Amino acid sequence: MKIGDKVRFLNAVGGGIVKGFKSKDIVWIEEDDGFETPALIRECIIVESPKSPEREFASPLAGLVSGGTEQTLNDTKKRNDSEEPYEAIELPGKERLNIYLAYLPLDIKLIGKCSYEAFLINDSNYYLFFNYMNRQNSAWNSRFAEWIEPNTRLFIEEFTKEQLNELERICVQFIAFKKDKPFSLKNAYSVELRIDGVKFYKLHCFRENAFFDDDAMIYPLVVDDIPERELLISAADMQEAMTQKAKADSSYRQPAPVKKEKTQPIIEVDLHINQLLDSTAGMNNTEILNVQLSKFHQTMEENKNKKGQKMVFIHGKGEGVLRNAILSELKLKYKNLPVQDASFKEYGFGATMVTIR
Repeated sequence: MKIGDKVRFLNAVGGGIVKGFKSKDIVWIEEDDGFETPALIRECIIVESPKSPEREFASPLAGLVSGGTEQTLNDTKKRNDSEEPYEAIELPGKERLNIYLAYLPLDIKLIGKCSYEAFLINDSNYYLFFNYMNRQNSAWNSRFAEWIEPNTRLFIEEFTKEQLNELERICVQFIAFKKDKPFSLKNAYSVELRIDGVKFYKLHCFRENAFFDDDAMIYPLVVDDIPERELLISAADMQEAMTQKAKADSSYRQPAPVKKEKTQPIIEVDLHINQLLDSTAGMNNTEILNVQLSKFHQTMEENKNKKGQKMVFIHGKGEGVLRNAILSELKLKYKNLPVQDASFKEYGFGATMVTIR
């Protein structure tokens, strides 16, 4: 860092131009209002340098909480031939890869109007070569390619709300390694994500986290060496599936009514979240429960006029949160319907049967 560099505060809103150095750890920053503010050098990131506009952007990650234990992590340094070789500090319990993407608004008070920052978080003892890409039509566009040190977060880019559509589909590829020492071989990963641009306009989607002092939107890429893979469905694929369903419905002939009443088969509805959604990335427990209850209500409404219809809702044993929520909804909205535990032989302890009458 040198006089004249334009910097942004890492853990606070704002930034400015470097006007001087108070000590080896403190720098004077002239902000937009003309006042000079002292700031810790490690809490500033350089966004523009008059002599080196192509320099790398890097941010230290300190005080990361992992497994309930606070750790002090390595600073990401500028890499060039004139500096001494970087010495990574390995931390206990970090031999598995845990890698995340993070998005933060520049001004949380102006969410939906301000620009945003993207970071890659490497919460492991491995170096990573990575390539951050977005989908453009039928091809991929590389937005940032670099390497990141162990136990570090790295600034990737700043983008405006007008560029959110470009980030709808993201892919990150990377290779993990260690320098000058033996290490366990890790797979080369290529993880694709679908980024919901609407979330960038919702304050509650930016949450408290272990990696930043500010609220952030965190997307896991790899957790304990296991890659997160969200299902990507294109609009064309969705339209084709809906067209095929419409054709099948139009060609289906309703059978002639049978006078003799037949026993209706039991409807089984598995409410485990992995049966309802392909991924729960970014969702909290309340949002997951709402999805499960929505499926329950949908099934009840579709069958509430079918006298004698039996429905089994498979909710699992767990802590009983979903089961209690279903029983409450039955008492409130579907009074006088027979409710009982489903057959233990067929469903175990984690299912409830409702009968329409």
